[in-house]
Parts: sequence; structure tokens; C-alpha cells
Amino acid sequence: MTDSPAARNWAGNIRYAARSRHAPTTVDALRRLVAGSDRVRAVGTGHSFNRLGDTDGDLVSLAALPPVVELDPDRGTVTVAAGLRYGDVATRLHTQGYALAALASLPHISVAGAVATGTHGSGDATGNLATAVAGLELVTADGDLLTVDRADDRFAGMVVSLGALGLVTRVTLDVVPTFDIRQYVRLDLDRADLDAAFASAYSVSAFTDWRSGRIREVWRKQRAEAAPPPADWLGTTPADGPRHPVPGMPAENCTAQLGAPGPWHERLPHFRLGFTPSSGDELQSEYHLAREVAGEALAALDPMADRIAAVLQVCELRTIAADGLWLSPNHGRDSLAVHFTWIGDEAAVAPVVAEVEQRLAPYAPRPHWGKVFGLDPAAVAAAYPRHGDFLGLLRDLDPAGKFRTAELDRYFPR
Repeated sequence: MTDSPAARNWAGNIRYAARSRHAPTTVDALRRLVAGSDRVRAVGTGHSFNRLGDTDGDLVSLAALPPVVELDPDRGTVTVAAGLRYGDVATRLHTQGYALAALASLPHISVAGAVATGTHGSGDATGNLATAVAGLELVTADGDLLTVDRADDRFAGMVVSLGALGLVTRVTLDVVPTFDIRQYVRLDLDRADLDAAFASAYSVSAFTDWRSGRIREVWRKQRAEAAPPPADWLGTTPADGPRHPVPGMPAENCTAQLGAPGPWHERLPHFRLGFTPSSGDELQSEYHLAREVAGEALAALDPMADRIAAVLQVCELRTIAADGLWLSPNHGRDSLAVHFTWIGDEAAVAPVVAEVEQRLAPYAPRPHWGKVFGLDPAAVAAAYPRHGDFLGLLRDLDPAGKFRTAELDRYFPR
């Protein structure tokens, strides 16, 4: 037992119930730990906001395993230690002339944790981070080491797995040649122009405070060789200086925004690796909607805009391309993600989240698995066509429920 991982998640809203916490330094030690435990879960950088990953058994950090980063140029892949942060992998890849096609807002999150929850970047033609996974190595319930790749019929169900199938030790990711990005922030977009904005660059994020029907800021991350946006782009105006997504927060924490070219890993995230993105005094919820109903769904939230705004720090809208991963929020449909960063007051936020979910219910929302949500389990199951297949995979690979948690059982009953 060690003092790592911490007793709480990054935001502080979850105190882990684990009886003991561990940080093994070898895969063999991890295998022995898993084999000898009756209940065990892995924890990454703690950027989840719910109890899907909690356990009253053994909580394990993978951050102390050897920091493997093995590039295979012939196959166009890199194999990395699962506990590494994306930012650390990215800097090493870039120095060797390679890149990942997408990164999330935070480079601080662990590879395995982001993949297991279907976490994403943005872009009409860009899948979530899990779509880059070409192979996995994991410790199964009996302590064995299992390696799977895209040739395995189970693979599409094992990538976004919520940590329920085993403890992932290595992840193999597709890579592309390194590239440069320029980032521009534009102000005051008409919501009717969102689709045009999303289609305008490699990666686009739109920020709103729900205090009006307009978009407060659009962060356009375009390939460096592309022409900059015209002065009157979609009726917006250019920002007069660097911005932070949350009003009042210091922009020095954020990646460069005034059009200066920089490597992909220093522009695709919103936040710089060397800075803490915020104080952590927040809650987050996120819902993925099919693009064809996204406009209707946003309009359905308008009558409660004042209630959203009262407990909101910022709301981010992003697009993600469809994929075939069973539990991906983007399975089978191009998506709009509606991400709420709330104030850190659970009592005030909970009724607003409940009303948001009620209003979005007709549009088959899929939650981000690592955020705050309370959607009805039957509705969640109905939104995932391969939900039953994943249940079968759970029963095959973890028949005794070693990796299960109470919250997991709610959405995937035994």
C-alpha cells in the first residue's frame, strides 16, 4: 500500500472509498495484486467526476509503471505506458517527427483513462481519442496478461471499456507525421452559424455562457498552412488578446491563440501542460447528441437558459466524427458534444443537471462516462446499440465482478 493515488479526485467532489491504494512499479507486481484482490480498479489522473471508477476494494495507480514510449514507424504506431499523460507522450512523439491526430482540452489526462471513457478532442472529421487505439495490453481478472488488437472480434468492445474488463498496462496508438497549428479566437457568433464554424478548421470549440442566444467565443485551430480567417469571418470580431474559456481566469494557462504557428501538441489542447488549468473547484457534465438533432436539442434548453447560467462557469460545444466502438458516445453517429463546466456546488447544480437531462431526453443523449450525469439506465442502454454485447463481454472476462463498482452495476446490471 502507498499514499498514491490521492484519496480524492482532482475536483475534490469524490472521496474514493477504497480500503487500500497502490502504485506498483512493475507489471508483474500489478498482476500479483490483481490476482490476489477480490475488487480492484485503476485510477488515472483523477479527472473523472463520478463514481463509475470508484471501488471499496483496491485502487491502483499505473503512473509508476515504466514510462514506455515505443515508436514503430513501419506500422505507423506508438506503444505507450497506459498511465502516461497525453502531454508527456506528445512531446516525445513530436521530437521524433510524429503526432497524434487529436488531443483533448487537457494534456494532463492519462492515456488509459481518456481512452476508457471515450474522451475527445474536436473536429468534424476527427474521432475521439479512443479511435486512434490499435492495440491494448491489459491484466485480466485472474492476473493474466492479455494483448488484443483490431483483428480481435472483441476489440471494438474493449477499447472504451470504463475500466471494467481489466487494468490496461499499454496502449498502442496510430500516429501521423507531425504538423503545425495556428489558433485564432473569434467573438460573438450567431448560433445559426455553428455548423459553418465547425466546418471551418481542423479543430473548433465554441463557448457560450447561456446568457444570450449567441456564442461568446470560437476557438479555431487550423493547419498552419491554411489561410487565416478573414476579418469579417461569419460576422465575428477577432479577440483583442489571449483568452481563457472561463471568464476571469488567467489566459497564461492557455495555449497560444493569436495565429502564431506552433506544434500540434501546443495548440490542439486549450491548456498548457506546464500549468494547472483551473483550481479544480468545479463539476462537469457532457452530453453527446447526433448532429442531425443537435440544433433542436440546443433549442430545447433555451427555456431554462437562466437556470443554466446561474450555476455555470462555461459551456463548450464541439463536434466529433462517428466511430464503431461499442461504448463510445460517438458510436455510429457524428456528434455534437455539449459540455458544461459548473460551479463546485453540488446541491445547486444537481437540479439543473436533472432538468437538462429531462429536456435532452427526446434526443437520445449519450453521457460522457467520466462526468456528472444521472440519466435513466434504460435510456442509456437504449442509446447504445451494442450495450448487450458489452454486457456479454463483461460476463466473459470478469465473471466474478472483480472490476465492477456500484455505479457500473447501475448501468450494466449483472
